Amino acid sequence: MSDRLDVSFASHSADPEAVTVILAADGVALGPKAKDLDTKSAGGVMKAASAADYKAKFKSTLEILAPAKIGIDRLIVVGLGKAATLTELQIIEAGGILVSAIEARKCTSASVIVDIEGTDDKKTEEVAALLAYGAQLRHYNFKKYLTKKSSDDATPSKDGLRKLILHVAQPDKAKSAYAPLKAVANGVNVARDLVNEPANILGPVELAEKTLALEKLGVEVEILDVKAMEKLKMGSLLCVGYGSERPSRMAVMVWNGAKGNKKQKPICFVGKGVIFDTGGISIKPAAGMEDMKGDMGGAAAVVGLMHALAERKANVNAVGLIGCVENMPSGNAVRPGDIVTSMSGQTIEVINTDAEGRLVLADVLWYAQENFKPRLIIDLATLTGAIMIALGKEFAGMFANDDKLAEELMTASKATGEKIWRMPLDKAFDKAMDSKNADMKNTGGRWAGSATAAAFLQRFIKDTPWVHLDVAGTAMDGAKSDLNQSWGSGWGVRLLDRFVADNYERSEK
Repeated sequence: MSDRLDVSFASHSADPEAVTVILAADGVALGPKAKDLDTKSAGGVMKAASAADYKAKFKSTLEILAPAKIGIDRLIVVGLGKAATLTELQIIEAGGILVSAIEARKCTSASVIVDIEGTDDKKTEEVAALLAYGAQLRHYNFKKYLTKKSSDDATPSKDGLRKLILHVAQPDKAKSAYAPLKAVANGVNVARDLVNEPANILGPVELAEKTLALEKLGVEVEILDVKAMEKLKMGSLLCVGYGSERPSRMAVMVWNGAKGNKKQKPICFVGKGVIFDTGGISIKPAAGMEDMKGDMGGAAAVVGLMHALAERKANVNAVGLIGCVENMPSGNAVRPGDIVTSMSGQTIEVINTDAEGRLVLADVLWYAQENFKPRLIIDLATLTGAIMIALGKEFAGMFANDDKLAEELMTASKATGEKIWRMPLDKAFDKAMDSKNADMKNTGGRWAGSATAAAFLQRFIKDTPWVHLDVAGTAMDGAKSDLNQSWGSGWGVRLLDRFVADNYERSEK
């Protein structure tokens, strides 16, 4: 696991650390406590701002070294822009910005004076919690396999920010506001850890067994082995792992958190867990194949989401399911032209063994509907390179059979900044999946690859509201942001947690 940031809250009267951050808005307007520091330093903050022509624009920073008479080595000003239009997401991003500014100074602890001019104490405690949330997200790194600082230094690296103290009027209230946000940040970082882990360490069995850690949070976990899946006739999922020496698994995570309504139909989240994808017999080119350790990014997001929901005691019934396989070429591997039978009874002609993720999802989606009768299903999968051609690494593609569900996710996307773009489900794409030799084939050819993949998955959806999120561009090696500098992004945890919180933590609709 990566190092986590120790976040705590202290009163405004507590002495700040040697490196301290203050917040400025509206052209260097300072809150009361920041003004006190400026006064003690004989106007040092405002003088420095004037000399640097600093205007406190959003995300801008100003560093003041050893300001006089306040006992601080470095004072960092973080700009918030216009306070009146400051959004929740911008405050979270400011938390990431301030951590970035602190870490550039190579200190192990720092303080943040949380006060904004014209903001009451209640709002300030909420701001402090959001800043801490953003700080926790940005602080993440994955360095567990780095044993040296550099090639000429044999000392294990211990540098970096370890402790962040946020100074507020009412520390206990800020701590309470931060607790559910910390749970979500922990879930994001769980997902990041899983994606970043190399495939020689994290095989299908190991990925499935990682879900057992959720039992400590009250999640019920069941892991199905090959024999159990053979009994269920999950031929579509199982065929993907035929070429690997490491056996396939499916993990089922159940969170029964709906207060006073344990019979509430659950929401189901399904994740593609291909721990490494060589392409199988339809082998991929060598260049960049190392990135295929992240082909389980959808499964990682589901595990991280279930962690977040359970840790914050979400008032909802939710089920997470992940299909864990490795796609390798061998004498036992599934071949192009083979026909397999899915759990649904539908037959599939395997045209391309590199279109394997949809084969995994087909059986897991069917299992979810058969066993849990969910109110809705959302699947996440690093499914197609085609989605990156369409949307780059900024957006995930969303395919939905239900407009209301799609709109709920779009609203959550705008709130969290995890961007999605709705893509079409159309009969033409479904027709492209027809096969002369079986009920369907697993690829529709070159054109509209992400849309035909979604059409394939839709054949395994009954009458359940459903969304497919193609996260090939966002789950790994995506666009870096103020909240994430990691190769494995944990994308989807924040989006889906917000989606649940805003729409389904209530009585049955």
